[in-house]
Amino acid sequence: MNNNKLAADPLALILGILSLVLGIAGCCCYGLTAIIPLILAIIGLISANKSLKEYRLHPEVFSTQSANNVNSAKIINIIGIVINGFVFLISLVVIVFYGTMLSSNIFDEIRYEHNTTDEYYDYEMESETFDDFEEDKNFEEEKDSVNIDALLEEELEN
Repeated sequence: MNNNKLAADPLALILGILSLVLGIAGCCCYGLTAIIPLILAIIGLISANKSLKEYRLHPEVFSTQSANNVNSAKIINIIGIVINGFVFLISLVVIVFYGTMLSSNIFDEIRYEHNTTDEYYDYEMESETFDDFEEDKNFEEEKDSVNIDALLEEELEN
């Protein structure tokens, strides 16, 4: 029995642990960084599968402890793929949802502003004339003169 290690013995385990740690830290960043640990977990799973295939072809060359380590790394990488894939999909759905809501609000504002601006100016041009302005000015002057007279009367009474 030989004590040779499989090629992915330390590598697959390190990549699996890194993908879990970075995936948990990625949840704090709203899942935007979940793609990096997802890629690490996929690389770790591929290297673990290659090493396990090599072990199945030549079990007498490699130690069983190394095969067990690679098998554990394979499980950790699968867990990392599932968790990080789930976080990445949720963040992608949230980004698409908010992007759709934001773009629809922007387009609604543009449409609303364009329609109301045209109607407002058309209405303003049709409804206001110089005579209307003079009437409003006279009304304001009358209102002010009444208030001044009322104030003067109150001062005289006191």
